[in-house]
Amino acid sequence: MEVRLKNNEDFLNTQARICKEAMMPTEQAETGNLQILLGQVGAGLDEYLKFEHPDAMHPNNCWREFLDSPLPQQGVGIGQVTADLVNHVIPNGSPVPRPGFSSFITTGSTSASTLASAAASIASPQRYMHTAFNFLEELSLQWLAKMCGIENMQGVYSSGGSVANLIALGGARQSAFERLGHDPAADGVNRSVSVYASEECHHTIQRSGGILGIGRHAIKLIACDSKGRMRLDCLQKAIAADKVAGILPMAIVANAGTTNTGAIDPLQAIGEIATENSIWFHVDGAYGLPGILDEQISHLFQGLDLADSVIVDPHKWLGASVGIAATFVRDRQCLYRAFTQEPADYLEGSVEQRDQSAPAIEHSLDDFGIPYFDFGVELSAPCRGVVVWALIREIGVQGMRERVKRHNAMARHLAQYANDHPNLEVLSEPTLSICCFRYISPHIVDLDDFNQRLHRRLVRENKYMPSTTRVKGSLALRPCYVGARADHPQVDALLESVLRIGKDLETDI
Repeated sequence: MEVRLKNNEDFLNTQARICKEAMMPTEQAETGNLQILLGQVGAGLDEYLKFEHPDAMHPNNCWREFLDSPLPQQGVGIGQVTADLVNHVIPNGSPVPRPGFSSFITTGSTSASTLASAAASIASPQRYMHTAFNFLEELSLQWLAKMCGIENMQGVYSSGGSVANLIALGGARQSAFERLGHDPAADGVNRSVSVYASEECHHTIQRSGGILGIGRHAIKLIACDSKGRMRLDCLQKAIAADKVAGILPMAIVANAGTTNTGAIDPLQAIGEIATENSIWFHVDGAYGLPGILDEQISHLFQGLDLADSVIVDPHKWLGASVGIAATFVRDRQCLYRAFTQEPADYLEGSVEQRDQSAPAIEHSLDDFGIPYFDFGVELSAPCRGVVVWALIREIGVQGMRERVKRHNAMARHLAQYANDHPNLEVLSEPTLSICCFRYISPHIVDLDDFNQRLHRRLVRENKYMPSTTRVKGSLALRPCYVGARADHPQVDALLESVLRIGKDLETDI
């Protein structure tokens, strides 16, 4: 389905001028046209956000045939590219921004995020140097830390929770070996270590072990209780056994909101165990850390003050465009020692080698500013802080709190309804904004297969799209509410759809 833009005289005149200018050299054609071209893309996005279009893979769509063309030897110009974006690309995008999408912990960006990202992509392609964008990189990290109750920490942005956890565990590795008088970043790992994480930890924790050279098998998975929280007794036994075996306990990873069910580990107790054993305490709050804003559950986050590192992904609950996570640590110099790069002539000689006696900065290129490139794995990196700044500045902490509370209330409402309905069963009571439930009936022999088929019907209808997961071995429908556009009507509509499809499928039994 093509998006039809407003067909008035001014628009047609503008289009004619753009088409004419599009035949000019690129440098001339783009000058002065950005406002007009972005306006067209914005109109296309506004049309997209009405969510009246079919899914990209609808059989009537022909975008693939249009886009699948040979490598162009001659360009068509910026006007045609813009038209192609508006008419063929945007309408056939992802269902993720839909209000009824609740599959994975990702969302379509809000308007504030979109505007800030677009501004940064042109006005400050890199996060470095002394610019307003660079200033907001640090200020937004301070705002984010304070909002999430970890204001005693300093941070660095990265592309997502996978890298954010990697950076945190890189700091843990550096700290653990430095206490033994060894520098693992410079000289490599020289003994076996263990990282303790619950069975419900994000699977990229194991990948971090592989990347950091300690091995994926160094991640020791600790059993969980019936609510998906790490068992303290099992954690203590694992630490004690490793000490006897001569294995170095490197870090404990606790969850502040698991991906599966939203469970929050007993942070205070785990932090005390980490302190008693001199083990780095890391809290993975990629999804759930903003939950601290909900007064009903804020007590579950007690113990954050004991953490050595914490992560959170603004591209989840805060509504940022995908590609923004933050790692916070007590001592950012530990990250510097873990990730610092060797000097490069083309970089070092391009700025002043400044000390305290150097004159005041007179140009944005006088030095690089805060060396974020030495606190993580990225050298080139976009300005992510301006996006977080824009999100918080737009609606404030109170606006974020209202969003988090609304989403948590949606999950609780779903659970209450399901608990009261004879054809629904809650498999995991919500802690945050996830509720795991399924359709049941005495006539159904294989509940897993039945709910899997029900789920595919839901997705194909393209309105209310949870994911599935397994809870205690059983397949569950798993709506997770984090999108800024998600509101209470989506809960009731999802429940109605599940019951309608379930009854329909039952007739085939």
